[in-house]
Amino acid sequence: MTGLRHTSRRLTELDALRGLGALCVLIFHYSTRFHDLFPQAAHVPFRFLGGNYRVLLFFAISGFAIFFTIDRIRTVGDFLVNRLARLYPAYLVAMLLTLSIEYLAHVSQLLIAPGAILANITMLQGFAFLPEVDGAYWTLTVEIAFYFCMVAIWKWVGMQRLEPVLLGWLALRWLYALWPGMPERIVMLLVLRYVPFFIIGMLSYRVWSGQRRWRQQVPYAALTLLSIATVDSWDITLAGVILLTVFGALVAGRLRFLSLRPLIWMGGISYSFYLIHQHVGFVVMLKMAEAGYSPWLGFAAAFAVALGLGTIINRLVERPAGEAILAWWRRRQERSPLLNDAASSQA
Repeated sequence: MTGLRHTSRRLTELDALRGLGALCVLIFHYSTRFHDLFPQAAHVPFRFLGGNYRVLLFFAISGFAIFFTIDRIRTVGDFLVNRLARLYPAYLVAMLLTLSIEYLAHVSQLLIAPGAILANITMLQGFAFLPEVDGAYWTLTVEIAFYFCMVAIWKWVGMQRLEPVLLGWLALRWLYALWPGMPERIVMLLVLRYVPFFIIGMLSYRVWSGQRRWRQQVPYAALTLLSIATVDSWDITLAGVILLTVFGALVAGRLRFLSLRPLIWMGGISYSFYLIHQHVGFVVMLKMAEAGYSPWLGFAAAFAVALGLGTIINRLVERPAGEAILAWWRRRQERSPLLNDAASSQA
């Protein structure tokens, strides 16, 4: 095994990939999903590629980036607080802002029942099979399930034996393919529909960090692609091959040409931008169409609003709230040993 390397360096190419993925998701939703939901409204005269290819990129990025958290934690509590700080404040604000805009605009087609809204506050609505405030939030259910699986692996197996565990994970996916009646919550909790794409990111990180070499990872990568090819359609298989190639190039340092300032900046706000862009953008495009404006102008206005709100949420909520939660947790951890020592001295 080689020595660790790179892990203290920020990988700007990964931020650029996030930014590129966020732009592709927006273009898909505004060019295709908007027309599907509001066929009566004028829309741009093109449709971006269908399918879930863009979110597969996000899942691979998550598989890679999860180690930046795992490598810094000591307890399950550390992990849970880290993920809460990262995800929840921006989510809560974006969700409430989306609801407010939908209600003020009277776009009833986008609204959900009050009970479902309450469930959305927990971020766990997907596990209860309830609708999301914004359709884009379905990926958060997948991410949360992935975190559950990763912290279980970290706690009970350890990262040194990760690759054999990944084989077992793929075996469970094949079992799911052979057993269509597997309970849905098990499928969701074990991320069996999307786990190969997370694995692509994980295998790549292990090489990038110097813990493994590609010649060691090739059998696992091949079985990952085989899992996609035997369970999913040919186009998803092609997406898997492309993603593995992209992450191979990332590890080899051949994606530095993507490190353009706009893409890196976009990657930095991509989470908040993703949370706010879809339904709010739909409302903007719908109102612009009703007012008689060109669909291209509506598209541009929706993009500008999503970009502006995403930036505001990132700067005023996501970053400061996340940092405040982590700082509070660090202070709590620092006090705990002192309290334990004081209790021991009094005993």
